[in-house]
Amino acid sequence: MKRLIFSFIIAGFLFGCEDNIHVDLAEADPILAVDAWLEHRTGEQQIILQYTRPYFDNSIAEGIQGASVRVLEVEGTSPKDTLVFTETDEGVYTWSPEIASDSFGTIGNLYVLEIIIDGKQFLSQSRLNAVPTIDSITFRQEDGAQNFIPDFFAAEFWSRDLPGEGDTYWIKAWKNGEYLNQPAEINIAYDAGFSQGAPVDNILFIQPIRDLINPFDEDPSDDFQFLPPYLKGDSVYVQIQSINYDVWFFLTNVIDETNRPGGFSELFATPLSNVHSNIVPQDQNEKAVGIFSVSALHGMGRKFTDDAIRVVQP
Repeated sequence: MKRLIFSFIIAGFLFGCEDNIHVDLAEADPILAVDAWLEHRTGEQQIILQYTRPYFDNSIAEGIQGASVRVLEVEGTSPKDTLVFTETDEGVYTWSPEIASDSFGTIGNLYVLEIIIDGKQFLSQSRLNAVPTIDSITFRQEDGAQNFIPDFFAAEFWSRDLPGEGDTYWIKAWKNGEYLNQPAEINIAYDAGFSQGAPVDNILFIQPIRDLINPFDEDPSDDFQFLPPYLKGDSVYVQIQSINYDVWFFLTNVIDETNRPGGFSELFATPLSNVHSNIVPQDQNEKAVGIFSVSALHGMGRKFTDDAIRVVQP
């Protein structure tokens, strides 16, 4: 489970003293932050450009206006099309197909992002890879933990990694229409497993990945009692996105930087830092953060009813 509920009540008191520590950080110059996730689907696509803020600044990031943003589509080794993104809001650049029913992108093609801000050029590239289909979604009963957690039902999706080593994916899930967006719920796969090196090509996604579509929460209004992931009548929607290796690596960094348990173990954790980016400034004096990604999608939803239960053989 992602989150463990307390199993014991610790008796006694821990006494200590506290000192207020004020950290003065030198303010760095703002740099370009790119949010460019394009999907193989119908409808408009958006790219968001902003300037970064100082670490302790909680104000809304400033959108970058007046930039030139375009995406070049390359088929094989030849340029095929240039998609121009126009500014529709502060820092928001949008492209829409000429025919509303047309979708963005062609499987197998390469896409090159070009951003020009005040004469400074930033480039990135991403290939639109194929994505496996989801065969089905089922629910199974799990035994609880004695008196602390009752028996509960968990959902899992069934899909097989595409042939050929090195495919990478991002699996997203929604419960009753609500996206599972907590750091511990970021679910990425390398082939059918978690990382490189394992013999998991062209097999069913391993169970830990199939199980990460389950939210494990606690009810703060009831002494943080365990909440079952799914109850009869709930619905789940699962979507697999194909991503490039550099995007998989970016998300791996995001998990490392955000999914931190806290407590004593954090004394030995690596310091927070900017995560990997595939945005490349053409001026070596410039910097950028963020990601450019093009993805194919396949999704499936199911409601939790009796006929959705899979009986697990002992």
